[in-house]
Amino acid sequence: MPLLDRRTAKILLTTLVFAAVCAAIYLSRHVILLFVLAVFFAYLMNPAVKMLQRHSLLFRNLRGPAVVEVYIAALILIALSGYAIAPSLATNTAKMLDRTPVVLDGLTTGNIATDLRVQYGWTGEQESRIRMFLARHRQNIDNLVGTVDGYLANGVEVFGGLLLIPILALFFLCEGEHLADMFIRLLLPSSRRSRIRTVVNELHAVLTQYIRAQASLCFISFLFYLGVMLLLGFPHAFAFATLGGLLEFIPAFGWITTLVAIVGVGVLNHLHWAWMVALLAGWRLVQDYFLTPRIMGTHLKIHPLAAIFGVLVGAEIGGIVGMYLAVPLLASARVIWCAYTSDNDEPGSHPNSDTLANGPSCLVEAAAINNR
Repeated sequence: MPLLDRRTAKILLTTLVFAAVCAAIYLSRHVILLFVLAVFFAYLMNPAVKMLQRHSLLFRNLRGPAVVEVYIAALILIALSGYAIAPSLATNTAKMLDRTPVVLDGLTTGNIATDLRVQYGWTGEQESRIRMFLARHRQNIDNLVGTVDGYLANGVEVFGGLLLIPILALFFLCEGEHLADMFIRLLLPSSRRSRIRTVVNELHAVLTQYIRAQASLCFISFLFYLGVMLLLGFPHAFAFATLGGLLEFIPAFGWITTLVAIVGVGVLNHLHWAWMVALLAGWRLVQDYFLTPRIMGTHLKIHPLAAIFGVLVGAEIGGIVGMYLAVPLLASARVIWCAYTSDNDEPGSHPNSDTLANGPSCLVEAAAINNR
């Protein structure tokens, strides 16, 4: 009797292949993340591309030239914005980089309490309380200094990776439909392709709605940052509000960067930076636990409590990346589960070209959203 029969060998081979695929995905997770972010960026640019396809004066109904026009317009807009704010922003950035070691050293030694007393007219008793507070949390402050150094060291690497995202998105914008169809033909038998295309259409609609919800949150954050900076008299309010709105696409790291930049400008210019910290902290709570779950839930048809749960679980499993991908993964899982249950409800049916028109309600709804 052979050591392994054919059935056992197949099971072992399948297990080894599955383990090898999982290991390859884990080892290349950073590259995969770049491609996922590039897909999201392509969805963000897609409405502008579609508009130019319909209304371009030179290349109407041509996808490739419309993508190039959108990229050129974005580069011109970035160049004009940089030309308008770059000189003053560079000056303040240089001052902030020079002052950052001094501020961190003041936190470590407690001398920042004296600076605050002189700046705000505090009493000696208040200064003593601040010094005692800093002394009790000396270890946490030292950890904060190390964290800031780590962020600064990794900033260049993160920025270099972000530069690849628009380049990769260019391919998805130009050939996204062709790539999706190619993978479907390559991996699936012809009897299942129509049904899978239906699910892909709904996933496409879900991701479109996710990007719309994310853009809404970014615009709301832009308005908040602009309002509080103008209220407290901070310089470069529009530039920093735009930066904060754009960085809302990056969970945790984005708003922390915005907080450090705005508060740093306040410290350098001797403004009411303590009030700014309090307002930004309160806004973060409102954004994370009220606005984001409700807006995401409305667009993606996910209960706000499920959105909060998904983000918390994603943060626990995958950190910042898990937080960012939690909500779209939940929505995608809902789509796949809807398609799976509809298949089980009709065990004798076979997918055909009329699946999208006669399919389950969630697929029909997604197709309607996608065709708007």
